[in-house]
Amino acid sequence: MANIVAGKVAIVTGAGRGIGRGIALLMAQEGAKVVVCDIGASLDGAGTDAGPAQQAVEEIREAGGDAIASTLSISEPGNADKIVKAALDAFGKVDILVNNAGILRDRIFHRMSWSDWSDVIAVHLHGSFNMSRACATHFREQNSGAFVHMTSTSGLVGNFGQANYMAAKLGIVGLSRGIALDMERFKVRSNCVAPFAWTRMIDSIPAETEEEKARVARFREMTPEKIAPLVVYLASDKAEGISGQILSVRNNEIYLFNQTRPIRTIHRSDGWTPEKLAAQLKGAFAASFTPLDRSTDVFSWDPI
Repeated sequence: MANIVAGKVAIVTGAGRGIGRGIALLMAQEGAKVVVCDIGASLDGAGTDAGPAQQAVEEIREAGGDAIASTLSISEPGNADKIVKAALDAFGKVDILVNNAGILRDRIFHRMSWSDWSDVIAVHLHGSFNMSRACATHFREQNSGAFVHMTSTSGLVGNFGQANYMAAKLGIVGLSRGIALDMERFKVRSNCVAPFAWTRMIDSIPAETEEEKARVARFREMTPEKIAPLVVYLASDKAEGISGQILSVRNNEIYLFNQTRPIRTIHRSDGWTPEKLAAQLKGAFAASFTPLDRSTDVFSWDPI
């Protein structure tokens, strides 16, 4: 059976480590030529290091694939154009963009600084726009292309201390949907994936009893490589007809998320006043209010 993205050229951001690296390696394994983008920053965005991107490229080449590295920051619009140009110069075209790069600056909201907010938005949301816009002209001209953007259940559901990250990740959902609507006529697709993967934060889970140890072992199974198959599939021609959707991977489970639609309505022929709303709104809507859940409240079972 032919590789699912054979002959395609893919740009994967944040591809030096973790989830992005897993995606880049599987893209190459499945026949794509890959531009590995990663500035090599720390988790909070500090510093640069050309090593991670170059190491991923070398691993792809050693396995018989073809890849180049870029260490340009995607938060700068001009750099996005340069990254796409590098893909065109090296491989002649671009077919796939995976917007995966991101940073974390977790702070409880009343202590969140402007830089905590703006730096996270710059990488996740502005970076996703910059890269998508740089690819869009080429996708339009060739009448084909696939975007896969990384969102998060932190944005879709909620989490403590992540107002910046939540805003960015929910913004990416809107960006993806907008691209899907605007570029459908050019046979360009755009989807979001919310990944679950083992992180350093899970190291704090107690693992003293045999039951606890077994639970941590199940969490450890959520490796970054588990995310890659869905992303590669969505980027392939086999996913024709799938666009504007939000999917998620949690170990061996794959989810399709619903999207915001009206669920209840009230009306008055004589119009509303604050007093009339006070008398009616809670009674009509309260049973349907979305609770202040966190992602862990919704995904309360162990990964399967």
